[in-house]
Amino acid sequence: MRASPALAVVFVAACAHAPITLDAPRVASGLVLEPYGEHQECVVMGAGERIEFRFRSTVPVAFNIHYHDTNAVIEPVSRAAATDEAGDFTADALRTYCLTWEAGAEGSSIDYRVRPLPPHG
Repeated sequence: MRASPALAVVFVAACAHAPITLDAPRVASGLVLEPYGEHQECVVMGAGERIEFRFRSTVPVAFNIHYHDTNAVIEPVSRAAATDEAGDFTADALRTYCLTWEAGAEGSSIDYRVRPLPPHG
């Protein structure tokens, strides 16, 4: 058993699936987003846990990492129109954080990778 809490992933598209442990990178290639369609990767993270993300899209997409706080949707990371983005994200509290890609009128195709990172320090 690990010393740090495990990361769990929930895929949210048309329906939710049971959580799985994010102990290896999650990769998608050629994932088609219909016009105005979206795709989400939702990750349950504890305070201080980190993930790295990278994606490329054929047509610019809106991208964000968000969470729900009561009735508010908080977006610590938000890009209006991106075709190539990479970074890392650190959770500030135990909650579910969702990485979301949303296509515009043209639709798009995305390749992405999300992987756990070791804690800082």
